[in-house]
Order: sequence, then structure tokens, then C-alpha cells
Amino acid sequence: MPIDYTKRSGGQDSNPAPVSLSKVTLTKNAPSVSLSKQGGGGRLHVNLNWTAQSAPGSAGGPGGFLKRVLGGASDGVDLDLACLYELTDGRKGVVQALGNTFGSLDAPPYVQLDADDRTGASVGGENLFVNLAHVREIRRLLIFAFIYAGAPNFDQANAVVTLTPARGAPIEVRLDESAGNARMCAIAQLTNSGGDDLVVNREVRYVTGHQDLDRTYGWGLNWTPGRK
Repeated sequence: MPIDYTKRSGGQDSNPAPVSLSKVTLTKNAPSVSLSKQGGGGRLHVNLNWTAQSAPGSAGGPGGFLKRVLGGASDGVDLDLACLYELTDGRKGVVQALGNTFGSLDAPPYVQLDADDRTGASVGGENLFVNLAHVREIRRLLIFAFIYAGAPNFDQANAVVTLTPARGAPIEVRLDESAGNARMCAIAQLTNSGGDDLVVNREVRYVTGHQDLDRTYGWGLNWTPGRK
């Protein structure tokens, strides 16, 4: 069941209770939350950030691996935030830096990726926006991330994704499952179950690449090698 964290207290009270701005963390036990109960409209801000940690046996203190990563050196971690989309008219595609498909906020697919952070040095990480004014035209979105360069796997990336609606509490998804050698992670799926009801569901599922991600979630796209 999605978590309705905007439900008013006291059914007879004509004044709605204030929306809690406390962060909502999606977990295995509480994996879903509804955005529609936040009032709709505006835009959803999706942020990917990470604090790389050193591999076992490597230097992780000042002057070591961690300093080089956070300093944006050439061997820093490059995590890419991306999104698969499917619109209600059947159109499907991907928004990502790879291939320079940055999307659009005011035209289909109503999803836009900000500038690509190639070093991990940006304090703001990577950012993607969804225009919730067009939620009726969106069937589903799959937020995912992949390691383009740097860390050998997500276990060393210590990544977290925060979805912040225009109104309501930020929604946090931590990529804290064991990733093995996987370099791609399906983070959250946003599904329109009817009208303006957009539900965020935690995924945190690691896959080998774009084609594996596509097969897992049944998108049906044709994939070709890309670069940025």
C-alpha cells in the first residue's frame, strides 16, 4: 500500500493538517509513496548524489582515494542519472547524458536531465526534473543510474537518490543493497495508476546494463552503443 503522508488528521476538521516536511525514506518494508496526495502540479526534482568510499585495502583518508574522488580528479567517479519513460500515447524512450538525450520539461516526455556531472566534484550531484503538470500524459517512469567511469561497483559509490516534490516531504531512496559487480541500478519506478495518481515505488535492483534493464521492466526499446 502506498504511504499517504498528507492525510489530514481528524476527519471532521475543515482545515487540512499541514503537510509534514519530514523526509520519507523508502525501504523494503515501506516501498511506496503517493505523489498525488501532495496536491499535484509543479515539478518533481530528482537528485543523485554520492560520497565515494575506498575499496578494501586502499587508501581512504586524506590524500588517498577519497580525496582524489571528491576533488574531481581524472580518476573520479562518474555516476549518471537517467530515466526511462512511457507516455499514455505509447511513446517510449530514455533521458540520459549518454547520447545527449537530455529530454524536455515543457514538451514530451516532460522529463529533463540537467547538466552532466562527469567528475563527482559538483556538490549538487546530478539532477533530473519531471513536469507534474503533465502527469496525465505519463504512464510510467523508471529512474535509474549507471557508473560511466570510476568506481568498479555501487558498493563503493555510497549513492542516494532524493525525489523532492513541489509540495510535501522529500523522498529518499538509498542504493544500499549489495551490488556485486553491477554498474547499473534501477532506483525507483513512478507509475500512474489512474488520472493524477502518480506512485513512487522503490526498486534498488542492480542489472548489467541498458538491455538487461529494458528486459527486466519490459520497455521494448532498441539499443545501440552511445557516447557522451
